[in-house]
Amino acid sequence: MSDAIGPGDLVLCVNAAPNHVTGQPVPLQAGETYRVVMVMDFACPCGRSDALLDVGVDFAWCQTRFRLLPKPKAQARPRRVSAPREKERVG
Repeated sequence: MSDAIGPGDLVLCVNAAPNHVTGQPVPLQAGETYRVVMVMDFACPCGRSDALLDVGVDFAWCQTRFRLLPKPKAQARPRRVSAPREKERVG
């Protein structure tokens, strides 16, 4: 996953279980999205991932806690609609 994810990407927290190394509660919320600040290519002590993600909350988290969200598609801008001009009738 570390190859597919990079700084600025949005990820969804899918696992807010206690820290799997220390057992301490984590400040992450399952179902919330976070923006990746940095990807650190260090193996997580749990052995389940090859990178840690910094999402701006506490320090860094095992990438197995997150799922990469698709990039937002371009948003449609409102366009000006040209209406036919009315002509004055003389006569």
